[in-house]
Amino acid sequence: MRVTGNTLTWTPQKWRRQEEQRLQLLDLALKILVPAFLLLCLVAALKFGSFDGYLQLLSKQSFTTPLLALGAIFTLALLAFQVVRTVLWWRYRPYTPPAGPLPLVTVIIPAYNEGAMVEKSIYSVAASDYPHDRLEVIVIDDGSRDDTWDYIDRARKRYPRLIRAIRFPRNRGKKEGLYAGFTQGRGEFFVTIDSDSVITPDTIRQVVAPMLVDPRVGAVAGNVKVFNRLRSLMARMLAVRFVLAFDFLRASQSMYGAVTCTPGALSAYRRSALLPILEDWRRQTFLGLPATIGEDRALTNFVLRQGFYTVYQRSALVYTVVPETYKGLCKMYLRWDRSNFRESWVQLNFLFTRYRRQDRVLPVIDFFLTELEFPLTYLFLGLLVAACFAYPLLMLKFIAGLGVFTLVWMYYYIQQERDLEFIYGILYSYFAFFFLNWVRPYAFITLRNGRWLTR
Repeated sequence: MRVTGNTLTWTPQKWRRQEEQRLQLLDLALKILVPAFLLLCLVAALKFGSFDGYLQLLSKQSFTTPLLALGAIFTLALLAFQVVRTVLWWRYRPYTPPAGPLPLVTVIIPAYNEGAMVEKSIYSVAASDYPHDRLEVIVIDDGSRDDTWDYIDRARKRYPRLIRAIRFPRNRGKKEGLYAGFTQGRGEFFVTIDSDSVITPDTIRQVVAPMLVDPRVGAVAGNVKVFNRLRSLMARMLAVRFVLAFDFLRASQSMYGAVTCTPGALSAYRRSALLPILEDWRRQTFLGLPATIGEDRALTNFVLRQGFYTVYQRSALVYTVVPETYKGLCKMYLRWDRSNFRESWVQLNFLFTRYRRQDRVLPVIDFFLTELEFPLTYLFLGLLVAACFAYPLLMLKFIAGLGVFTLVWMYYYIQQERDLEFIYGILYSYFAFFFLNWVRPYAFITLRNGRWLTR
């Protein structure tokens, strides 16, 4: 089996064995070469003085000009808040599902040109340990042009009392599919799952637990893992990246109830937090155009603005298909970054209001450090590139320092996952620096482009 983008195709057994053997050899080589490279980086960093720059942030020389002072102050603030995030992440604990009767839950799975993968997604829900008499599953075929409907219909016939299938005659977009599920579902809580994702048997019970325990919680983000992590080098790198980007960040944000994005791969919502804002969310526009992408981040903002908390549930696991090619990855990041720019502006409009009684300070600090990181990073990145032309040795110092600094960042992954896959996170750091730094600036200057790109 080979997963490419959102499609899943079958290949000859011989090819699969060869591919698995190739990846096993690559894995073995990397687990030898990457630690050796890191050791070399450490030696080079000590020899070239790559760490001196951080120590100089506290010296008077870092404040001799406005530009240097800006860089020093921002870097120190970012490092200080990283310490705060680390403490919050360390203190985070997932919610324990309460005993007693379980509420009616509606699971919504929108699908478009998903093929066989949608059936896997549906069956993973059907295999849930959540009582079927307290569960309904609504699957929406958003005008697929392939055989997606055949797989949905087969699953519906297998579980006629559990699954309700809706078929749009033409493609309307993921938001419309979710809207149909939200308006037709009977559940007290809604769980949304992407059609290229599968869940574990206890995921539904886990993902609604925070809302059963705390009435302030209006939305819950699940723990997103990579389904096809063993199929390519790209997927393995993203598997580590997801732990750092999703688990670390959302666990720390969860401690003050302001997870900024409840992901499409797996999220849960309180019915009373959705119904008042559904029409506004459905008809949202930006720069005069319909907001067609980033529906999950947008929905999170609508929930937060009402005063509800949004939290993370680490024990609610979902495994999703990620791109295996550079082109596919860039398209995914472009879509994410465009929607993040849009929703950051939306968030700014209510961040300083009394949208809730408490826990408003840390979201403000988090917001500004995150948003300022974009322009300041590219400002100093440009200065770094210019300086490297004049002083080539500076690039060697930077590469050495990046390797050691990334290893420190990998502590979070090692602490959480306790395996040697962190080496792929090291590779991702260099890959992202040299090949993905163009994505965010391009996303910013093409904000009006609302195409899905990967569908």
